[in-house]
Amino acid sequence: MEEELKNFIKVWVSIIISVSYCYYLSTRIKPGVLRLLSVLPVCVLFLLLPLFFSSVHFSGSAAFFFTWLANFKLILFSFDKGPLYPLPQTLSWFIYFTCFPIKSQHNPKSQNEIPKWVFAIKVIIFGVLLRMYDYKQHLSPTMLLVLYSLHIYLELEIGLVLVKALVFISLGCDLEPQFNEPYLATSLQDFWGRRWNLMVTAILRPAVYDPVQRIAEWKMSSDHARFLAVLATFLVSGAVHELIFFYITHKMPTGEVTWFFVLHGVCTAAEVAVRKRTFMQRWKMSHMVSRPLTVGFVVLTTGWLFFPPLIRSGMFEKLPNEVLLCIDFVKHKLFNFERFTNEALLVVDFISQKLFILLGIFITSIVVDFYKKNLFEFLGASLMNYG
Repeated sequence: MEEELKNFIKVWVSIIISVSYCYYLSTRIKPGVLRLLSVLPVCVLFLLLPLFFSSVHFSGSAAFFFTWLANFKLILFSFDKGPLYPLPQTLSWFIYFTCFPIKSQHNPKSQNEIPKWVFAIKVIIFGVLLRMYDYKQHLSPTMLLVLYSLHIYLELEIGLVLVKALVFISLGCDLEPQFNEPYLATSLQDFWGRRWNLMVTAILRPAVYDPVQRIAEWKMSSDHARFLAVLATFLVSGAVHELIFFYITHKMPTGEVTWFFVLHGVCTAAEVAVRKRTFMQRWKMSHMVSRPLTVGFVVLTTGWLFFPPLIRSGMFEKLPNEVLLCIDFVKHKLFNFERFTNEALLVVDFISQKLFILLGIFITSIVVDFYKKNLFEFLGASLMNYG
C-alpha cells in the first residue's frame, strides 16, 4: 500500500504539470488541429498512467478519470467544445474540471440531488456486501450476480460522491450528481441517458453522438442518423471499457464488453424508434412493470457479457480485499506520525523538483506572450517607418 501511495503522488504531480501546460500554453493556440497536436502528448501520457499501479482501484480510477474522461475533455477543448469551454477562470478550476468526473450544476435546486439519508443507507448496504464475500461459496449464481451488480453500482456511486464532496469543499461550487437512482429507470434510454454515470453521458454526446449524427444526416434520414449515432456512442463506450478492463485485469480484451454495449446500443435505439410510433405514444407501460423489466434486462446482460472477464481474472476477490486493506491502512499505518513525517519529507523533496518544471512552463508562457506582443508592435512600427 505504501508503494501504491508513492506512485499515486508521483502520478498526480505529473498530471498537475501536464494540465498546467495545457492551461498556460495550449490555450494560447487557436482552436483546431494545432491545439489538438499540442495536447496529444498529454493524452499519450494519460494513456500510460494506469500502468503505474497494481491496485485495481488505483488503476481503474486512473483509467476512468484520466485515460477516458480527461483525454476526451482535452480533445473537445482543442475545438472549443465540452466541459472545459469556456475556459475555467483559474488554473485550479481547470485542473479540477479536467481531472475529475464533475460538471457544474446550473440549477442548484436540482431534483436529482440524493438525500443524505439515502446515501447513508447505501454506505451501510455496501459494508454488508463486503462481509457477504466471506460466505461467497454458499451463494447461488443468482445471488452472486445480485451481489456483484450491487457492489459495482454502490462502489462507483459512493466513490464519485466522495470525489464530488472533496471538489465542492475545494471550489465551493454546486456540482451535478453522477448517478440518479438507476434502479428506478423505466427504459434503457432513461437508464443510460438520465440515470447511470451521467458525466460519461455528458462527454460522449459532444464527442461521439453529435458529430456522428451531423455527418450521417448528409446521407440518410434523421431517424437513421440518430440510430447510427446511438450505436457509434455505445461502440466507443464499449471500446473504452475494454481498455479499462485491460488496465485492471492485465489480460487482453475478449470483446465481450464491447458486445455488451453494442447490444445495449441496438436495444436502446430500437426502443426509441418503437416509442415514436403512433400506437406506442397512446399507450404507456406502468412503472411497476417497466422498472423491473429495465433493471432485469441490464442485470442479466451484465452477468452474461460484462462480468465474465472480471470473474475469470479474480477481480471480485480483489475488490473487497483492497477496500478492507485500505481501511486497515488508514487505521493502523497512516496515523503513525514518525513514519508519516519521514515519508512526507521524501514526497516534499520530489514535489519541489517538479515545481521547477511547472515554474519553467509558467515563465515560458509569459515570455511567449511578451515576445508575441512586442514582435507585432515592432513589425507595425517598422512598416510605418518604411512607409
